[in-house]
Amino acid sequence: MKVKFWGVRGSIPVPLTNMQLQRKISSVVQRIKPEDLASPETRELFISQLPDYIFSTVGGNTTCVEVLLEDGTLIIFDAGTGIRELGLSLLKQDKHIRHYHIFFSHFHWDHIQGLLFFSPQVYNPECSITFYSPVKNFKEILSNQMKLPYFPITIDKFRAKINYVTIPQEGVMLGDAKIACRPVYHPGGCFAYRITENGKSMIFSTDTELREADFLKNEKAIKFYENTDLLVIDSQYTLDEALEKYDWGHTSFSLGVEFASEWMVKKIVLFHHEPLYEDKKIYDILEKARWYANNLYSYSPEVILAREGLEIEV
Repeated sequence: MKVKFWGVRGSIPVPLTNMQLQRKISSVVQRIKPEDLASPETRELFISQLPDYIFSTVGGNTTCVEVLLEDGTLIIFDAGTGIRELGLSLLKQDKHIRHYHIFFSHFHWDHIQGLLFFSPQVYNPECSITFYSPVKNFKEILSNQMKLPYFPITIDKFRAKINYVTIPQEGVMLGDAKIACRPVYHPGGCFAYRITENGKSMIFSTDTELREADFLKNEKAIKFYENTDLLVIDSQYTLDEALEKYDWGHTSFSLGVEFASEWMVKKIVLFHHEPLYEDKKIYDILEKARWYANNLYSYSPEVILAREGLEIEV
């Protein structure tokens, strides 16, 4: 399966500001030496050696992750503003996918606010879209934010064929892939998802405040977490912030690393970034998380930073 990130921010979209862009340009200019400009080759070398936090951006869209299964089935986790970019990308690539499977972790605004802009897919009568959630009657929840006075287009204006599936306790099957779900701690409720396909596995666990109970080795937890190939998990806070914002429903990057180590996860992706953080702060967190993984625990998962456009093959 292939995983691609379209929205990695938490809480609210945060576009790159003029001041942030100016700081990036200033940082580049300060690093330039005359020999760096001597030829096209030296210029390319200079650019290639710039730190990621200067030469790229983590991105400002809210939660949306694409998973492409081996048989071509397209799964989408959450419909934050990143889903708009996904829809446009599919259009530009002329990919004639006609059936989409969208799984909702929960229904806070930053996880559903892009759905009306998943265009042209939701307005194409040749498309079929299946929504999934363990929450009963979640059609009503989606419909309630897509009406006047909140928005002029209501959900009944979708021209695609829309289906709603309430996920049963045993999970659902899509081809050879099994998608299981598990409640995680977050105000108002939230669900993590695990996809298992042909011996490979990944977990999507946004908006998760890890607690002591999440480390307990009971049968259900072992089946869901242990030896997972890829764990995408909320890592919004530093440890100090997590203590200060206890019960807000998010996790520190250090606790996320400890959790991945405890459950023998192969790769952990730091996700759902704090909207107040600029790129440098987020990349500093990545370095600290890698230090944690390599120095504090007996088992060290590979630590990856979620950023828009990142692709991972599981």
